[in-house]
Amino acid sequence: MDKYTGKRLDGRYEIRELIGVGGMAYVYRCYDIIDDREVSIKILKDEYLHNADFSRRFKNESKAIAMLSHPNIVKVYDVSFGDVIQYIVMEYIDGITLKEYIAQQGVVDWRTTIHLVSQILSALQHAHHHGVIHRDIKPQNIMLTENGTIKVTDFGIARFSDNNTRTMTDQAIGSVHYIAPEQARGSVTDGQSDIYSVGVILYEMLTGKLPFDAENAVSVAIMQMQSTPKRPREINPNIPKGLEEITLKAMQKNTGLRFKNASEMLQALKAFEQNPDITFDYRCFVDNQPTRYVEKIPKAANDVPVKENHQGYGDDFDNMDFDNRGPEIRRRQQNVSAVQNTARQSEANMTSGSAKKNTGKFIAIGASIGVGVVAIIVLIFVFIGNMGSNTVPDVDVPNFVGKQLSDVQGNKEYEFNFEIIKRYDETKEIGEILDQSPKAGSMKVKMNSTITLYVNGSDAPIKVPSIIGEKEEEARQKVIDAYLYPQVYYVEDDSVEAGTVKSTYPNVGEEVEIGSTVNIFVAKESNADDIEVPNVIGMTLEDAKRELDKRGLKYSVVTDKNSDKPKDEVIDQSPLAGGMVEKDYVVTLTVSEGIPQEKSYVFYVDLPGEETNPVDVRVVVDGVVDSTNSRSNVIPAYNSTFTIELKGTGKVNVVVEIDGKKYRVYEVNFDDQNVKTLESYDYVPQHTEAPTEEPTTQPPTTEPTEETTAKPNE
Repeated sequence: MDKYTGKRLDGRYEIRELIGVGGMAYVYRCYDIIDDREVSIKILKDEYLHNADFSRRFKNESKAIAMLSHPNIVKVYDVSFGDVIQYIVMEYIDGITLKEYIAQQGVVDWRTTIHLVSQILSALQHAHHHGVIHRDIKPQNIMLTENGTIKVTDFGIARFSDNNTRTMTDQAIGSVHYIAPEQARGSVTDGQSDIYSVGVILYEMLTGKLPFDAENAVSVAIMQMQSTPKRPREINPNIPKGLEEITLKAMQKNTGLRFKNASEMLQALKAFEQNPDITFDYRCFVDNQPTRYVEKIPKAANDVPVKENHQGYGDDFDNMDFDNRGPEIRRRQQNVSAVQNTARQSEANMTSGSAKKNTGKFIAIGASIGVGVVAIIVLIFVFIGNMGSNTVPDVDVPNFVGKQLSDVQGNKEYEFNFEIIKRYDETKEIGEILDQSPKAGSMKVKMNSTITLYVNGSDAPIKVPSIIGEKEEEARQKVIDAYLYPQVYYVEDDSVEAGTVKSTYPNVGEEVEIGSTVNIFVAKESNADDIEVPNVIGMTLEDAKRELDKRGLKYSVVTDKNSDKPKDEVIDQSPLAGGMVEKDYVVTLTVSEGIPQEKSYVFYVDLPGEETNPVDVRVVVDGVVDSTNSRSNVIPAYNSTFTIELKGTGKVNVVVEIDGKKYRVYEVNFDDQNVKTLESYDYVPQHTEAPTEEPTTQPPTTEPTEETTAKPNE
């Protein structure tokens, strides 16, 4: 028996049994003696109790779930962050994990799959709407009840979308079999990263197999970034084509080709559910203009798909790019053939008998008259068209280079159609026009003509530079010069000269966003004397140096001015931990300059748990209403703990009001990371007559009268 089973937490929660063990916490089935209900309690493991990172992740989970209210997301009832024990009280789910269900079923029926995945997407739609990105969607974190209801759990590494959403650079957080490529390579993550994970779950349920699997996590992560999964219908031919298309679109490595959000994917699943014969034909349309991503408009739910015989072409015929006009092209070809056959027949008839000749003459005369009439009509339309075009004046092409795009677009004198193409030049202001086509003064154009403007923008696509076969340092510098971030991996390969670039991800020439990570795979010879690079992230610079010296490695140091970590703490390293390098290899350490940053602080207010009516909770910080933390229609009986998250420096005064009346007054000290209760008022329900005397208050004291057990969430 573990040390918690049979105990009672805070005199309220009787711990009945251990029902799960995660990476950082234990989960117990408990009984709430006050509310007379079963609950589950997640308790942070002792070894992580004083670990700032794990404690922060644990508190992130409570914050994330507390702000969400959805039937497919587990509810949180209570939290406690003490120095001895930290736990979250949630609703108890009587069921199994989706992973267990998949293991039992092997391959899940596609109708059941849609029913379950739609609930996951509905939960994510709600979470993303509230700015919460889960970042660890996997079947192990999804519960399934006996009645088929999905409950998404474990928001332990959730992030809020208005905060820094870049994944840790030293390792990919989340389960590697389900993480998105951008998460695996340490790029920015958002709601589309959760969509990718749902696509993997969809793939696994329909096929009974994971799209990528290998002996170790690093190999799987590289496969997530580089490899293309086998098409689901190759594994399970019973999967409808439209559902396969939805699955693969969700798993696109390029976020531009992926579903933009949970709502869009839900819409596609509903369209398929209404008409299982539907196909979407997600594809890339290419012409002389820059590549644009377009999709075929799905057929209506009641449309019956037309099956045509494409004998001799096989399945490839359906993939030919007729721009959705294959049947129309064939009809036109048939019409041309019919006209040609008629002409040949008329010519043959003209060689027979005099009567037929006369008939042929009449036909020829009639045809000539018809052609003449058509020609006259065409000339009239051409003449009218020319007259219309002459009404639009010709003007010299203006000079737009050096101007701000907003000024040009807002100027009514410029009656042109502008095509905007983004480029990046760090020496110019964002929004400045760098170039144009046609050039200024080079020609005269109509006022409604299209002019292409090349505009400076940080969201401009950057092509991965050509570095295959180059030496590592040269390749690094080329990537940096392209405003990208190089991340080097060493791959044993005797077929390529050691120290040269073997491959990259994304591939050379592929367009990525500025600041994206480019993974550089450098060839190295097999050497039994190679040294494994230790993990020094989180150490002080001096400790990191000692660790590297001990292993026979050298180091170089760069600083990060924007880090909020303590001064001289190592926040990144290259190569990453686990890489194999030769003796005296130089490991680059990135350390924090320790510049003071605005700090965050989270604390919890106990609400009157006996109140079953909705109340309005207003938070006033230094005399100003904090609309972010204030909330209406809170039912204290259901949410007895109210979370307040603040950012700032120094000290602030916080007043919490319930239905317009003072309830608590606090002093929050961001520097010392604590909160002190200054005043406490009794809660008087609106429907109860207020007492005649003034409510008792606790006068301010120099010493804290009550200090929360919340820890900082920096």
